[in-house]
Amino acid sequence: MKVQIKRALFTQLIGKLQSIVPSKPSLPILGNILVEAREGQLTMSGTDLTVSMRLSGEANVEEEGAIALPARRLFQLVRELTTPEIEMETTSPEGITLRAGSSHFKIQGMHKSEFPAFPDLTEGAALDFKTEALKEMLTRTAFAAARDDSRQVLNGILLQTEEKEATFVATDGKRLARNQIELENSVETAGQYILPLKAVEETIKLLDDEAESSKLTLMDEKLSIEVGSVVLITKLLAGQYPDVTRVIPPKSEGAVTLHREELVALLRQVALFTAEGSYSVRFTFSQGVLHLTAASSKIGEGKVSMPVNFEGETLEIAFNPHSFLDILRHTKDDTVLFDVSDSYTPGLLTDSSKAEFVIMPMRLESLAEA
Repeated sequence: MKVQIKRALFTQLIGKLQSIVPSKPSLPILGNILVEAREGQLTMSGTDLTVSMRLSGEANVEEEGAIALPARRLFQLVRELTTPEIEMETTSPEGITLRAGSSHFKIQGMHKSEFPAFPDLTEGAALDFKTEALKEMLTRTAFAAARDDSRQVLNGILLQTEEKEATFVATDGKRLARNQIELENSVETAGQYILPLKAVEETIKLLDDEAESSKLTLMDEKLSIEVGSVVLITKLLAGQYPDVTRVIPPKSEGAVTLHREELVALLRQVALFTAEGSYSVRFTFSQGVLHLTAASSKIGEGKVSMPVNFEGETLEIAFNPHSFLDILRHTKDDTVLFDVSDSYTPGLLTDSSKAEFVIMPMRLESLAEA
């Protein structure tokens, strides 16, 4: 292999792979990226055996070839170089010489045959999305997923496809987000796929690219997304995602209208008076007003209020303020609708989109500490 490539482009390509390559790989080869030069393109691939990424850039290829190179050390080196172009040439199946101006570096890698094979995507069902819309769906859903739940499926996002609609769902048991998007093309059969959270977060980063459209390819055990010249493939999580329809309250005509920015400001204020480990704010809805209260014997007490269009008997319910704030940050409009029926039933927040956000109530007794 002998190839020349612009240093800025090389740095950009290898930088995108850094979050894919594991910092403590279970196998030595997984700490490497596969570098391939052919047909005027330099292609690089990285994997942790669950999530894989391949991306390409234009290069001057004098001799075709491939080699696995240490990802982090190579990235650290090219980031420090100042020349506009770099040249790489293999000196053996496991080593290269990298030239940058008058500087020369010998880098020991591994044989290309040791690198895991990139999954085959030819047999999957393809779905087309507008890139901006797909990014919005994933961003407005992923925040609600669990991070380290023993129920592995909750550490991912459920994708449901049916005819010309895709639904994204995530929950950590305390809050839930469900978003729907119309597909550019219809699917022949309905399906359910659980995407690992890491793959979703990497996909959101990729969707910053300028490509107007993106393609998802769905398989039984894998899913891929193509954005421009970048392909990301992830293994799907195994298991049955819980039936979330049972915990999503129905919309009602008596929903309370909340001014989003005002409520965000008040929640941030009163959350300062919640005790660590027992974050809870009491929401008291009375005629025309919402009172927010938090108290702790070690910190003190905070009380704030805002006008709302609530009518009827006084209703008290408690929520985790940070979970509530996360939901509000992912709603779109100046005002949101809040459906709540009693002190023990989950609350439903909606805006003008098809998104639905559910927040689970907390025990009111936990506020009696002060």
